Amino acid sequence: MSEYFEKSDKTFTRVYKKETPDILAAFAAFDEAVFQAEGREIPLKYRELIALAVGITTQCVYCIDAHSQNAVKAGANEAELAEAAWVATAIRAGGGYAHGRLAFKLAGTHDHG
Repeated sequence: MSEYFEKSDKTFTRVYKKETPDILAAFAAFDEAVFQAEGREIPLKYRELIALAVGITTQCVYCIDAHSQNAVKAGANEAELAEAAWVATAIRAGGGYAHGRLAFKLAGTHDHG
């Protein structure tokens, strides 16, 4: 594992607890509401797969770790994890394609016709 991704990294939450406990509590309550098992329109498995895809897109190893495991706990299988990864890949590649067009616009060397 990378030095940026170790299970002990979570121990640094103590800084948030010491310095900004009110914000940490608000974030924890928000996160808990988003991922509560019941009472949401989108089933938990799909919310976890969305979170996994976002984690893959943002390349957050902590999110990938947590949400892949949480998705499986919520009933996702490997095929669903794979499709979530491909959705993230398509969106990330599509973003590169779409934003690449800005190079033509911003370079000012293109023909508007």
